[in-house]
Amino acid sequence: MASPSRRLQTKPVITCLKSVLVIYSFVFWFSGIILLAVGIWGKVSLEVYFSLLNEKATNVPYILIGSSVVVILLGTFGCFATCRGSTWMLKLYAMLLILVFLVVLVAAIVGFVFRHEIKSSFKDNYQSAVDKYTGITDERSRAVDTIQSTLHCCGVANFTDWEKTAYYKEKGIPFSCCKTGENCTMREMKDLDKAKEKVYQKGCFSMVTQTMESKLSIVAGISFGIACFQLVGIFLACCLSRSITNNQYEMV
Repeated sequence: MASPSRRLQTKPVITCLKSVLVIYSFVFWFSGIILLAVGIWGKVSLEVYFSLLNEKATNVPYILIGSSVVVILLGTFGCFATCRGSTWMLKLYAMLLILVFLVVLVAAIVGFVFRHEIKSSFKDNYQSAVDKYTGITDERSRAVDTIQSTLHCCGVANFTDWEKTAYYKEKGIPFSCCKTGENCTMREMKDLDKAKEKVYQKGCFSMVTQTMESKLSIVAGISFGIACFQLVGIFLACCLSRSITNNQYEMV
């Protein structure tokens, strides 16, 4: 058994580790709150974009919400385990953080490996949505309008893609392609030469892929940062657990 003087010397070390791990767990818990907000926002605001990516993409907001709940619960458990000073709880906390670390790492690798497949899936689905565009408030038509008006683009490759659609033969190019400030008429939208000066000429596929590629480095950086953040928690939990065990220190 360790001498009383040694136990007294180790108290500041354990107290310091305990304080830092509590702060870490709180930050981890708060990141879960932010992730939950992003998931809810994505469900409300971005589902229309996910629906054009692929049929299962609408589950993305639910995955974010579910992940955030796990992070919140894990952060709460980390604070409780640290305050109790329970070695088995701290070891379990470290194991769960390792699991989260592996999940984040695998998700980042999968996203990087399948990025070309994701872009191809979007192109196929967006082309299908343009071909079947009705102008009515169905989900896919609304998604096309939203993308065109938001990204200032028109069609898949360019605005002439609309010439091949059934909608163009009846009503011309959709008004969501009309440039901001332009007063577009149906007569102009049914004539490609006249519409050329009125609508956005860049295709939406190139605009979307450019946005995806520009954000890829940011996503990779965030994923790396999250992974490193998990390693800090794992290290702190293991150090505190070992310190308590080696010095037979009992937390009150």
